[in-house]
Amino acid sequence: MNDFSAKCNSCGGALAISELKCRDCDLTLSGTVDLPRLARLPSEDREFIELFVLAGGSLKEVGKHLKLSYPTVRNRLDKVIANLKQLDEDKRLARAEIIDALERGDISSDTALERLSKI
Repeated sequence: MNDFSAKCNSCGGALAISELKCRDCDLTLSGTVDLPRLARLPSEDREFIELFVLAGGSLKEVGKHLKLSYPTVRNRLDKVIANLKQLDEDKRLARAEIIDALERGDISSDTALERLSKI
């Protein structure tokens, strides 16, 4: 699996998809689309999820493949779940910061709407 990060290497901001291109006919679609939730996880989480799905959702099979005990594999799954939940929390916090800035008068309603639409 490619080592891919959903964060900008320069500023740490969230990356988005801005273009899709057909490799056969060069048709190009442009626009901004957020990365899917699973793509925003660290690569080791994505690899674990892929293995879990290929193992038919069996933690026992994942353990056999990775040569790890069931409790260790279960802990790994719990970490992936926590990381997925953190993605939701990060969005909630970003929205709250924008609303707080609007309430303080630091930004206009138009700016708040623009920023909220990007989350």
